[in-house]
Amino acid sequence: MNPLEQLAAPIAPPPPGFWPPAPGWWLLAALLLAALLLWRQRARWRAWWQRQEAPPPAAEALDPQRQAALDELQRLPRPYDRAPAGPWLQAINALLKRLCRVHYPDSHSHTLSGRAWLAFLDNRCPAAGLTRWMILVEGTYRADCRLDDKAINGLQQAVETWIRKHA
Repeated sequence: MNPLEQLAAPIAPPPPGFWPPAPGWWLLAALLLAALLLWRQRARWRAWWQRQEAPPPAAEALDPQRQAALDELQRLPRPYDRAPAGPWLQAINALLKRLCRVHYPDSHSHTLSGRAWLAFLDNRCPAAGLTRWMILVEGTYRADCRLDDKAINGLQQAVETWIRKHA
């Protein structure tokens, strides 16, 4: 008997598997990860660069009539602490009618009243939402019209928006 026959059968190498990958695959994975991180960082750099290059937003350039109207609106004494609001509402209506007479001379808006007046204002600037403020036209005719502070600030803001943005 041959001593080589007594030896065990040779061990076959394991079939190639998925894991662990060969060293070249590790290198490829590292390169892909680096490329992904660089691409993401490039997007951040681009966004930062565009923010740096963008000019600061310029202040709204208003025509002198609108600026004068805004100044007049700021000077009007607001009826806080449940003070009578009728004179304040009258002054706001007069201010808006003067502006409309200048900016829309052919519309005869100064002759409008009530819901028609508010609809006219809202058609010129829907962002202001003045149709919600029926008190603007009704309050001047009430004997004792009083507004809470939240309503006063809301109406003031709506009128300011209208003056700034009306077409």
